[in-house]
Amino acid sequence: MQITLDEGYQFGLGVFETIAVEQGAPLLLSWHLERLCRSMKTFGIQQSVTESDVFSWLSGQTAEHHALKIMASGENLLFTLRPNSYTPAQIRAGFRLAYSNVYRNETSPLIRHKTLNYGDCILEKRRAKSLNVDELIFLNSRGNICEGTTTNIFFASGGKLYTPPVASGLLPGIMRRFILTHFPVTEQTLDREDALKMDECFVTNSLMGVMPVNALEQKEYVRGPVSQSCLEAYRSACKVF
Repeated sequence: MQITLDEGYQFGLGVFETIAVEQGAPLLLSWHLERLCRSMKTFGIQQSVTESDVFSWLSGQTAEHHALKIMASGENLLFTLRPNSYTPAQIRAGFRLAYSNVYRNETSPLIRHKTLNYGDCILEKRRAKSLNVDELIFLNSRGNICEGTTTNIFFASGGKLYTPPVASGLLPGIMRRFILTHFPVTEQTLDREDALKMDECFVTNSLMGVMPVNALEQKEYVRGPVSQSCLEAYRSACKVF
């Protein structure tokens, strides 16, 4: 693998997508490539990635439960494949969350894109392990809930779904789009007090799908019908565990 030291690898002005691959099939591929192309256009990256490119690269690869990563910068276009570490046992167990002490900058032009400026997420994801939780949740400069280190977050109360709006400072994830497409969801500014009033909570990303949340800090949540409906819709649509 040869990498040219362009603005992507010197200054982080590159973008990437991480795509779940099940039994050789990249899930929600068209949405991933749509977001990738939109981000490349924003950063002036003159690269092109089509569905044919992806299937061609995957041909001959063993990818039963894997993660395909596509990285694009001005002079680089890279594909990598690794096992997907999320398991059915984790889905059954659910996640415990805590708040990060790192704040999201909701005014940053980078925050709405999946860029190579990913250090905050990785460092906080590592720190979560030392706190004995599965994921940390970022607040923005106004104290509003944004997203997890690698996830988007949803709450349910009274049978209704809620999630922070993009304007709060978050990456609009592919699984977030899936939930918004298949269910009525209110995009609403949320803070810690709002989270305490909710009945259910789950987080999403492309590799885990829908992950039930047992607790956020001291607030415990039930695994109720709204979360279960979202999980079952994902399993049915994408034919996953």
